[in-house]
Amino acid sequence: MARSKALTGILLAAGGSLVFSLNDLAIKLLSDGYALHQIILIRAFVAMTFILLVIGFSSEGFRQLRTSRPAAHAVRVSIVMVSNVTFFVGLSQMPLADAVAVAYVSPIAITLLSIVVLGEKVGPRRWAAVIGGMVGVLVMLRPGTGVIQPSAFLVLISAMLYASGNLFVRHMGSTESAMTLSFYVQTGFILVSLCMGLWVGDGHLLVKGSLWEFLFRPWIWPPVADWPLFLLTGLSVGVGGLMVTQAYRTVEAGLIAPFEYIGMPAAIFWGLIVFGTLPDSTGWIGIALICGSGLYVIWRETVNKRIEEERATEVEAAL
Repeated sequence: MARSKALTGILLAAGGSLVFSLNDLAIKLLSDGYALHQIILIRAFVAMTFILLVIGFSSEGFRQLRTSRPAAHAVRVSIVMVSNVTFFVGLSQMPLADAVAVAYVSPIAITLLSIVVLGEKVGPRRWAAVIGGMVGVLVMLRPGTGVIQPSAFLVLISAMLYASGNLFVRHMGSTESAMTLSFYVQTGFILVSLCMGLWVGDGHLLVKGSLWEFLFRPWIWPPVADWPLFLLTGLSVGVGGLMVTQAYRTVEAGLIAPFEYIGMPAAIFWGLIVFGTLPDSTGWIGIALICGSGLYVIWRETVNKRIEEERATEVEAAL
């Protein structure tokens, strides 16, 4: 039973990451002509339609939308919203594979924060992995070119927030269903994007050529040719969000997180097929350092946890 549950979680995490790669691709394609908050609003309406249909046909129906944890939902929605904005603003300025690679630094960042903030003890091998991952980030920032990419910093911030959001999912999973968690995130997207549209939808804060151009463009009516991309981003975030949320609700993060790295080869594939780009030699080095270090950190966390559980079991047996 436990093995079947773990396998289901792994498949959901891997499948959700592949589906999310379609969302990244669609938003990258739309980023030249639309405001980010307009894309997020349309995406959220499409995703919400899908989620409401799934909830309507589920056995529990709309009763599962009741929650006793509105404050926790509000915090998680805020984290996810800022994570999305920082990632997609960064993505609009970077090659797809490079942005996704920097995003995968989140396990390393969490380990580093646990050392600095929580005072946790980390062995030399995990220290080496953390240093390797940070070197990978520096490589992706390309300081030797004379201009450090601020867009990569935004993606780095997004990665840390994404990891925090997934920890919230694990914390809330005992009382909230995947449907509930997804519903309130999309509700937050709709409310915040509508407010942004009312505030800056006329483009009065737009500065052409700036890092934040994608965020402050005026709204325009999408031509019919772009509707499939909006539909794709909405369905991919609706389906992928449910899959990944359910995975983190039911299975330990350390077990399923490595399988989210399947999004890296997917990003390289889409970059080659759609944009005709591949990471350069510097990019490949950064990708290898970040992904290798991140996977190693996750593996060490899982091993250490198993050792602790075995010791606890031995102590209980001795008593």
